[in-house]
Formats: sequence, structure tokens, C-alpha cells
Amino acid sequence: MTSTTPRELAVRNPWTGAIDFTITAASDREIADWSARLRRAQPAWGEASIEHRIAVMQHWADRLERDKASLIEADSIDTGYGQISRVAPDMVINAIRRTAAVAPRIMDQARRRGSSPALPHIKYDTLFKPYPLAGIIGPWNAPLMLSTLHVIAPLFAGCAVLVKPSEVAPRFVKPMMETIRAIPELAEVLVYVVGDGLTGQAIVNNADIINFTGSVANGRKVAETCAKRFIPAILELGGKDPVIITQNADLEQAATAVLRGAVTSTGQVCFSIERIYVQRTAHDRFVDLLIAKAAEVRLNYPDPHAGQLSPFIFERQAQIVDSHIDDALAKGAVLRCGGKSEKLGGGLYMRPTLLTGVNHDMLIMRDETFGPVMPVMAYDTEEEAIRLANDSYYGLSAAVIGGDEAEARRIGVQINAGMISLQDTFLTFAGSGVADWDSFNYSGLGGRGSGILTFLRKQALLTNTAEPACFIKEGLKAVK
Repeated sequence: MTSTTPRELAVRNPWTGAIDFTITAASDREIADWSARLRRAQPAWGEASIEHRIAVMQHWADRLERDKASLIEADSIDTGYGQISRVAPDMVINAIRRTAAVAPRIMDQARRRGSSPALPHIKYDTLFKPYPLAGIIGPWNAPLMLSTLHVIAPLFAGCAVLVKPSEVAPRFVKPMMETIRAIPELAEVLVYVVGDGLTGQAIVNNADIINFTGSVANGRKVAETCAKRFIPAILELGGKDPVIITQNADLEQAATAVLRGAVTSTGQVCFSIERIYVQRTAHDRFVDLLIAKAAEVRLNYPDPHAGQLSPFIFERQAQIVDSHIDDALAKGAVLRCGGKSEKLGGGLYMRPTLLTGVNHDMLIMRDETFGPVMPVMAYDTEEEAIRLANDSYYGLSAAVIGGDEAEARRIGVQINAGMISLQDTFLTFAGSGVADWDSFNYSGLGGRGSGILTFLRKQALLTNTAEPACFIKEGLKAVK
């Protein structure tokens, strides 16, 4: 399916529930035109020195700092005034500055120069060629942050970048483009467009490398299209993150960590804690502590700037979470606090919700929930806990809280997930840009970390410093 004519898309305000914003989705022709324009500008950007690109990106970071208030306000409307919107610009600014500090070293260390060990008179040198056009397709749960963090590595690498955030949360695009237009050289190689899945499909059909963040189902479609075009796909997909809590753990601290890891941003984070395994002798005490801490969490209603939990960003997501709770209760789970979503002032809210008596026959322990739900399951042995944690077709990240770091590490290395938080949860952001990791199973494809080298193709130059070999005299023997 293609899109050849402009289409108006309605956008819901998650805090009021009203449809109060519209966007015009970019058509296939517009995406093709933007792609051609960006490709024309990319060679000058890619051939510039890394120091030059660093200077431009630092300038952009300064501009983002200056316009932070307008970016936060636009993103806050998209997220129902979620806490993540208040930190999103700083996350991006800090990521730009961190990458600027390490980019020259990353590229220099990756370069290889020398003489061939087999034929010493042959010198070799590796160069890097950026993919001309990187396509970034972002999700709705952290719209500004996740759409923009992913443009940093390809821009430092020398790519031009075309970005499409989710049509569910597109309001930040206007103030973001204002920051980009303020830096003409950057505006030549970085463009945000708005649209839905058809617009994203057009980007996949035009770009040279794709970074997609979203669901497994849509990620599979992107991967199939990229495979047909023989272009790389970096896929950051769903998660069903487990946490294992041992009998030796400090349960007070564990409950604090689990609550934060499970309900931050109303649980609408790919690496939220969604499965909690507690050693049986500690189970009841831990549950009591978690219930008490959950009772202190407040909704941001009626004051959007107060409280910790905002409404669901995507109306459909509230329905999915409710269905997981219904399925669990129908199969014998016990609701200990919280409950299904409730409508307040037009927004769909859910209080921290704790379930016990859960098992792996329930959706709440198998499928991505993406809400502030904490299903707690008891285990008896360490081997059982590891088996349960690995009983998933996801493998994004996980956590272990033990009596000490050694115990947590011993368990953590046996979990099939890309990033393991030890003695805490939700540490994935701390690893971004400094630690490389891969998603396991259906949670994605392609590594995460600094990312610059991902957007560079290697080119080898081989120079013969001796007389060329004579085929007639030497045949295929190496020249001595």
C-alpha cells in the first residue's frame, strides 16, 4: 500500500481525551523528494572532518538548551505531562555532548593500518563511508527522546537523517524543527516529517539504513522490507523484563527499586519491570512492602504538574493492560492493590497495580503489558528463578537484586537479555552511550551503545609497494 495524496490525521490529547490537534501525513512523493534533497546535501557533511561535525552538533545542543521550555511543553502534551517529557531534552543534550567527547577516539580506534602479514609489501588502510541516508522511525511512549536520541549517532557518522516520530505523539516536531533550522548546515541533513505507518513505509523504501523502535509485529514488517532491499535494520522492539529477588536481598531497597522500575512513565517503557520473581521465604514480606510503597504514588490529576503517574499516552494501550489484568484474574491471580484503568477528566489512568498468584499461563507473564502492573511470583530455587526469567520470547533487559553484587552477578549472567541491572532496576539509560549490548530473542536486532560505527561502512585500501606479481612467471604463488 502506498500514500500518494495528503492525509489529515487526528491526534488525541492523552490528558483531556480530546482530539485537539491534526497533522498532514507526508506522502510517498514528499518522502522521495526529502530523501533526494538530503542525499544531495550528505556528501559535504560526510566528507567534513569529525571535528567539524562535532562543532555543528555542539551548536545544536546549545540551541536545544535554549529552547528547552518549548520542547518540554510540546512533548508534555503528547505524553499527558509525563515525567519523561521533563527530562527528555536534557537526555538528548547530554547524549550529544557525550558523543562529541568520544567520537574521534571511537573512529580512530576502529581504523586499521599496517602491512599484510602474508605479503609484507602490501600496505592496508581502512576508511569509513557513512550510509548516505539513515531513516529513523520513533515510538509514541517517549516521543521526543527516543526519536531524537537515535539521530545522534548517524549525524556524527556523517549520514543525512530523515526522522518520523509516531503519529500518536507528534507535537514536538514543530519546535524541534525550529532548533534545527536555526543551524542551516544541520538543516541540510536532518529533517523530521510527520505521518503514520504508510509514511514510515515510504522511509523504509527510500533510506539506506533504518533504525526502528516499536512493536515486534511492526518491527518484523520493517525487517522484511529491509531484507528485500539488502539494507541494514536496527530494531528496538518490545520487552517483558524480569527481576529476580533473592532471599538475601535487602527487601526494603528491592521494593523501592521494583516500584520505580515498574511504574515510571506509567509503565510505558520498553525496559520496564514486568515480571517479578521473589524467593518464597521473602515473598510475603516483599509484597507487603511493595503494596505500602505503591500507596504513596500519586496520579497527576487534577494538577498535571503534580504526582508521579500520568495517563496512558495511547488510548488503545489502556485496553491492552486491562485485558491482561482480566485474563490474570480469570485464571486465579489475586489483585492486591490498584486495578484496571479509570477515566479522570478525559484521561485514562491506572494506579500501581500488584497481582500475586500469577503463573506463566497468564498474559500478564507472557505478553508485553506496557502499564504500571507488578505481577509477583514466588520461586524456590535459584535454578527455578533463572528458568522462569528465561521463559520468554523477549530478551531486552532484566534485573537481579541479591544479598550482594557477587550473588546478583552470578544469577544475572545466566539470564538471556541484553542489559542486566544488578542491585537495582531500570539502569538501562545509564548504560546508553558507554556500554554496548544486543537484544535477545524477539526484542530486537542490532546492537545498542555508542552506535557511530553502525552507520559507517568500512572500505579497505591495499597498496603494493613492490613490483606487481607476474602471472606468467609466478602463477598464483606469493611474491617473495
